[in-house]
Amino acid sequence: MSEPVLTTPAELYSRLFHGDPAPVVLDVRWRLGDPHGHDHYLAGHLPGAVYVDLDTELAAPPTPERGRHPLPDPAALQRAARRWGLGPGRPVVVYDDNGNTAAARAWWLLRWAGVERVSLLDGALAAWRAAGLPVEVGEPAPPAEGDVVLAAGQLPVLDADAAAEVARTGVLLDARAAERYRGETEPVDPRAGHIPGALSAPTGDNLAPDGTFHGVEELARRFTALGADGTTEVGVYCGSGVTAAHTVAALARVGITAALYPGSWSAWSSDTTRPAAVGAAAG
Repeated sequence: MSEPVLTTPAELYSRLFHGDPAPVVLDVRWRLGDPHGHDHYLAGHLPGAVYVDLDTELAAPPTPERGRHPLPDPAALQRAARRWGLGPGRPVVVYDDNGNTAAARAWWLLRWAGVERVSLLDGALAAWRAAGLPVEVGEPAPPAEGDVVLAAGQLPVLDADAAAEVARTGVLLDARAAERYRGETEPVDPRAGHIPGALSAPTGDNLAPDGTFHGVEELARRFTALGADGTTEVGVYCGSGVTAAHTVAALARVGITAALYPGSWSAWSSDTTRPAAVGAAAG
């Protein structure tokens, strides 16, 4: 049984205290340039939430060829998921403190690995707090070891050649901020610009001002305007395959399956044989 992409704070609260089984809740605090995710977690998290380190548990070590956040080895991901308490068929809810732009990486990875019952907490921690629901501080006792069995490859992925092909024949969305797409700035990767043919689709535009996802109709209008209307192949990339997962989730909300390019711009721009386009046009 697959879960909806999103769950609300009220729904999650009810499931936490009355669900059978209660969902595993994963806290994925991560922001580019902020190494203090665990400290933020200790200062306040959902009851029973398990902290997940994006850099070490949701990614393999970085390489120029594979980017800043390569997909983790499936066996390593399974070991981590068992530490988090995941078991067969048990639902999972993930969140962060930034509109789920980091938590979407866990959502995508778990679905890629065959966990169907995983959802994002719509509005993330801010929505939970706004609803007046309880938070815990400090380090909780570790959960009981789970026995989930993961099977990688359940969602589509792209390598660099495939991403270039989607940009030519389908719709390739660049989920980074527009100024990075245009090549006006590049804070972390070797070169500025974007994959030729890709369209600018900043992750932040998936969200309403309160950090919740826009409704299905508004998301559908957004993606249709970009050519992602369900009639052609769609791929998504970002800087390192993290926030692109958020756009994959937004597309899933409107019934469109999109492929993720895990290496994203960090891998593409490290390969000097790959062209880089600049400016507002797709190139």
